[in-house]
Amino acid sequence: QVQLVESGGGSVQAGGSLRLTCAASPYIGNDLCMGWFRQAPGTEREGVAHIGSSGSRRYAESVGGRFTLSIDNRKNTLYLQMNNLKPEDSAMYYCAGAKCGAWSRALSQFDDYNYWGQGTQVTVSS
Repeated sequence: QVQLVESGGGSVQAGGSLRLTCAASPYIGNDLCMGWFRQAPGTEREGVAHIGSSGSRRYAESVGGRFTLSIDNRKNTLYLQMNNLKPEDSAMYYCAGAKCGAWSRALSQFDDYNYWGQGTQVTVSS
């Protein structure tokens, strides 16, 4: 069982930055794929950024060049650095995990994941 706890959300103006944090317990093993999804009111949850157990990364087109994933295995923490934020980035952001085996590519589909955090709200004003 993997538990995920997000933090770092908040309110910023367009063009600003935020860094989301996802703390995993008991640890981020070499068989764990992770990712970030977001969901705005009235919309489906969409994938934002994902990292495979191989270290490969995949980003949604809408955030490419602005969002960056990083992982600190010593701290069992996944980060999402979000720069040049836009109002359309406003949503609840969820950290997700999946036991995917070693050397897996990044997984980008909602159904690929079975561990979820409680979410952290990001609001970007124009």
